[in-house]
Amino acid sequence: MSQNLPTVLVVDDEVRSQEALRRTLEEDFTVFTAASAEAAAAIMAREWVQIVLCDQRMPGASGVQFLAEVREKWPDAVRIIISGYTDSEDIIAGINEAGIYQYLLKPWQPEQLLLTLNGAAEMYRLQSDNQRLSLDMKVAEPVLRERVAGKRAAVAQRFAVSALLRAPNSPMNAVCTLVEKVARLDVPVLLTGESGTGKELLARGLHLASPRAEAAFITENCGAVPDQLLESELFGYKRGAFTGAYEDRVGLFKQADGGSIFLDEIGETTPAFQVKLLRVLQEGEVRPVGAPRPLPVDARVVTATNRDLEADMQAGRFREDLFYRLAAITVWVPPLRERAMDIPLIASAFAAELRSVGGEAFAPLDKEVLACLCAYRWPGNVRELRNEILRMAALSDDARLRASDLSPRVLRAAEADDEAELNLLAGMDGDLKARLETLEARIVKESLIRHRWNKTRAAKELGLSRVGLRNKLSRYGLEKS
Repeated sequence: MSQNLPTVLVVDDEVRSQEALRRTLEEDFTVFTAASAEAAAAIMAREWVQIVLCDQRMPGASGVQFLAEVREKWPDAVRIIISGYTDSEDIIAGINEAGIYQYLLKPWQPEQLLLTLNGAAEMYRLQSDNQRLSLDMKVAEPVLRERVAGKRAAVAQRFAVSALLRAPNSPMNAVCTLVEKVARLDVPVLLTGESGTGKELLARGLHLASPRAEAAFITENCGAVPDQLLESELFGYKRGAFTGAYEDRVGLFKQADGGSIFLDEIGETTPAFQVKLLRVLQEGEVRPVGAPRPLPVDARVVTATNRDLEADMQAGRFREDLFYRLAAITVWVPPLRERAMDIPLIASAFAAELRSVGGEAFAPLDKEVLACLCAYRWPGNVRELRNEILRMAALSDDARLRASDLSPRVLRAAEADDEAELNLLAGMDGDLKARLETLEARIVKESLIRHRWNKTRAAKELGLSRVGLRNKLSRYGLEKS
């Protein structure tokens, strides 16, 4: 008998019936036999039995009585009983007590018997797997809890307001101080400022600095979703509420219960939707689409917009009552051009996150690259700066990011960083010759940077000889050290 086969104990006092069962099962099972409940109990005590197949009518204890004993002493064993039609009522009465998996009626058919016992073997395997997994989970739970706590601490440290990259004299210092103060108060906060300035990052930092830090932080971009979909996303819906609603959906407000929800681009919502959002803030409850009654919800609401909501209120595009509900505290985030001192820190951090084609880290950004980056006004703010660093990494031939890999618009801005030159070009001072020379110097320097200060290529592009280019470099003081 193979030890890999499921084990079954056949209990029957009739030798012929016992042998018939053994012959039918022995090809697929390891079979033990017993003629009485006492003998069967002795086998159970010394052998690993997975399935007990017992006849109902036996001398002494009945099959149901014996299986009830098996359930008490060996609860993992799957219990099956065989009986005649006349015993059905007794068995049905004792099924719950004995925990019988299934019972077969005599005369049994081999196919039916094998099908039943194979199902019992699968049930035993699933029970064993479940017990093993439960034990593994109990053993692993402290380790998993420690890992989760470590990851949560790492996330909190990474996205904390205090970890936001900024210079000692940056305007962001006052913003971060304000955010850390209001984080302690459980009031709605409105973040305003241009797109790409990092409002979502501040919202996450605000959540992590609040008493709700252990709960969920949920985000939604209101400007990217139509009103009808936005309502079902935020408030949830019941099955059958509309075409395609095949099951209940928990809304984002309910998912954020006990935590915070960040609604970006709140100024893009319509007045009709704003009425529904106002009710959530006033009543502290949401009504899923198609639900008969509202559900209570406790989530801190943080919103953001790049629009002038006060102007929108005057124009009737934004509800005044909703504005004052959302803007208990208003935090304005300055654009990147007003905190140029932060650009080297942010750009260097982006570059440090990247790897070159060879898998090595990029070298620190040199002064020429940083000077070009600081001279540009960054209408797309931090998001545009990150894309510029990604562009440089994509165009780089090695592990160094060069000014020649910058976008033409950034290079052109780098040539306009001298206020005197800008004044000359704007006609505020200087004659025509001086203005033309200033413009010529900018064009020459831009060409040199684009060609990585290769004078031969720059001269060819500008239609100059090397001697002519050298003279212009000397005249305009453009010789690179």
